[in-house]
Amino acid sequence: MSVRELVVLGTASQVPTRHRNHNGYLLRWDGEGILFDPGEGTQRQMLRAGAAAHDLNRICVTHFHGDHCLGLAGVIQRINLDQVPHEITAHYPRSGQRFFDRLRYATAYRETVGLTEAPVDTDGPLAVTPSYTLEARKLSHPVESYGYRLTEPDGRRMLPDRLAAHGIKGPDVGRIQREGALGGVALEEVSEVRRGQRFAFVMDTRLCDGVHALAEGCDMLVIESTFLDEDTGLAVEHGHLTAGQAAAVARDAGVRHLVLTHFSQRYTEQDEFERQARAAGFEGELTVAHDLLRVPVPKRR
Repeated sequence: MSVRELVVLGTASQVPTRHRNHNGYLLRWDGEGILFDPGEGTQRQMLRAGAAAHDLNRICVTHFHGDHCLGLAGVIQRINLDQVPHEITAHYPRSGQRFFDRLRYATAYRETVGLTEAPVDTDGPLAVTPSYTLEARKLSHPVESYGYRLTEPDGRRMLPDRLAAHGIKGPDVGRIQREGALGGVALEEVSEVRRGQRFAFVMDTRLCDGVHALAEGCDMLVIESTFLDEDTGLAVEHGHLTAGQAAAVARDAGVRHLVLTHFSQRYTEQDEFERQARAAGFEGELTVAHDLLRVPVPKRR
């Protein structure tokens, strides 16, 4: 049975707190695991969340500020220590190659696993698999930063009443799905398009075209809301979003499930993030993330 869920490993921004670890997000997508922005302490948070190095297939780093990448060294070494039997691909801004190199080889260890480096330097697709297309979009932050988006290919949903009208049943249903036609009946006559799921991950950024492009039509949007709306000036100055801004993006993009995260240490209570997101007009499912939370990706429409 396929599993699609977000495992939240950490929700702090620059400074961790007693209750918030630095960033870390594991997306389980069918049989794959994509680790986003492994900040300091990610390896231990994975242990607490029941996630193993063997679960990882990709690592996606948005940018090279420490709270989004200092956990890379430990995660990469754990991948090798556990001798993960499959290749793992790492995506990150090409402009930060020197930082990736330093983190990958921060200390001595025995390399046992193929780690493919796939740096990002432009908008567009990064990988195409049977389950998804992974793409990147440039964001607006003091250092180069990219957001990521997964798009599942559209499929087809069989329509029982139309199948019955054409006398198609049992093994013939699978046959028409595989072959595209059966006895003069085209697949399109007995089915409809089933829209593929969409997931986006947006971290440190001001409002920009990339944010809106990543969020458009998403079933789940994981997005930073470092500040509350009364601190909009700080958000703009430091290259971040407020809760209201993030929610307005989700509202306009038709997002089904909004996950707010990456909170400044200046805020000790999270209720106000939800209140401001609702005040911005977002009416879909809303989660104000906390560490070790599991959030299922919404079922297909």
